[in-house]
Amino acid sequence: MQDRDLSEYNPSLSNTSKNLPCSHHLCKLGTNCKGPKEPCPYIVDYSSANTSTSGFLVEDKLHLASVSNHATKNHVQASVILGCGRIQSGSYLNGAAPDGVMGLGLGDISVPSLLAKAGLIQNSFSICFDENDSGRILFGDEVFATQQSTPFLPSAGKYGDYYVGLEHYCVGSFCLKLTQFQALVDSGTSFTYLPTEVYEKIVFEFDKQVNATRIHLQDSTFEYCYNASSQELHSIPSMRLMFTMNRSYLIHNPLLTDSENQAFSNFCLTLLQTDGEYGIIGQNFMKGYRLVFDRENLKLGWSKSNCQDINGNQAQLKPPSNDGSPNPLPTTEQQSIPNTHAVPPAVAKRASSNSSVAVPQQIPSWLGLMISLVLLVFCLPVT
Repeated sequence: MQDRDLSEYNPSLSNTSKNLPCSHHLCKLGTNCKGPKEPCPYIVDYSSANTSTSGFLVEDKLHLASVSNHATKNHVQASVILGCGRIQSGSYLNGAAPDGVMGLGLGDISVPSLLAKAGLIQNSFSICFDENDSGRILFGDEVFATQQSTPFLPSAGKYGDYYVGLEHYCVGSFCLKLTQFQALVDSGTSFTYLPTEVYEKIVFEFDKQVNATRIHLQDSTFEYCYNASSQELHSIPSMRLMFTMNRSYLIHNPLLTDSENQAFSNFCLTLLQTDGEYGIIGQNFMKGYRLVFDRENLKLGWSKSNCQDINGNQAQLKPPSNDGSPNPLPTTEQQSIPNTHAVPPAVAKRASSNSSVAVPQQIPSWLGLMISLVLLVFCLPVT
């Protein structure tokens, strides 16, 4: 991260920042406070080994712009809640998420939840990653007719995270039996994890079909690595995920490749195994797709995209109030989302590069992120 300016967020230097008080209805740990006006604390534990963060919650403004084919853009300041991290452990101390983590789940204080409750967007958003580790996030984006989709599934009877059900995992033209499992769709996980029994079937079939020499790379995280000529690289078996109703999801690039020279390359199959019963569809399997997280209808939609071919639809957006002040945090009386409970992300890792009534005002429904205020930011101490 040496080539990037990671300016720490300092609440005391922001004229729009204020502590979320313990008396606020969105403060879940208010009972731990000494008084109602104390800053609201938070604690998040991740399933990554010994990884956690704790600190306090602050409210600040997120600057957004509508996305459309028209030259005119509408700008909005939206109130969001940030977790200002004071104490980190585990992966955070080893360089994970140095510029913070954006909360996109179904919990009450995630960014899309707050935007939807304030009536600024439809209760949906999309993510698109391209092959150059860049991409877009669009708040208010919705599943459209030509996209394939699959429903989200509850976990322990609750919709807390984005779980989907896979019917088959296919290698080449062969869809393996007994490869049915549920998986968490998590852009915060760099790579894809499969339950051990499914993993073993997939890698065995891949190894059988691939026309390359298997090798052992000492420092590699991945078990199945190969050396191949440039010609052999063009005959790597494809991989597909099959969902209910025969919905197909082609993995555009399941490999991590390191070219030795023009003639030969080393590559690894970027699959990892987990002892749990659930898998994780990580960022590497999301590349080349516009993935729409439709929280209103509880489904995941996808279509092939280079992340530059996304156009906006027309919808209503709530303008600022008459006094010109930005939208406040939503109250309990404003638009609600399905009865959900926040669940922390499964893995805190980054990908490696090595309804309020709205005034009838027709504007694009998608909001593109302009600055990187995030749910979790690592803050300078406040004196």
